[in-house]
Amino acid sequence: MQINVCSLSRLEATVAATGARQILTLINAGTKVIRPVTVEENRHLFLSMNDIVELAEEGQILPGEDHLSQLLAFARAWDQATPLVVHCYAGVSRSTAAAFTVACALNPTLDEHELAQTIRRLSPTATPNRRIVALADMRLGRNGRMLAAIDAIGRGEDCFEGVPFALQL
Repeated sequence: MQINVCSLSRLEATVAATGARQILTLINAGTKVIRPVTVEENRHLFLSMNDIVELAEEGQILPGEDHLSQLLAFARAWDQATPLVVHCYAGVSRSTAAAFTVACALNPTLDEHELAQTIRRLSPTATPNRRIVALADMRLGRNGRMLAAIDAIGRGEDCFEGVPFALQL
């Protein structure tokens, strides 16, 4: 199983390079995302949400339970024959949290701390969105281990765009 994480600007190149046929987009509502022609529309999940952990401004969309339900259903329907590409605007927070969530959901015995350390090693900029991880931790019955794992790696390096990476699980 391979999960590729990237920014919006690298979406098309990542899909082309990996042969991915499934895309998970976590991005602000209204952001234009052009789905690569090699990915069928029903294999592209677009989740509109802001990269926040609590509501601060009117009009923002807080990652919520419905987003998580859709993400998990999409991940569980993935046939894993080709890689999955997960992206957000910068490839730093929402996408890394979603990739972490997908990996934990599809691998119930996976060690959360080892996975978080792998993400940090592969991408020094990765800063998984704490709200998404908290929701997943509760839903997946990980008893706080997912949150503890991302807290242990801390905030990634400051950047405009994250370092893309591939998780081989």
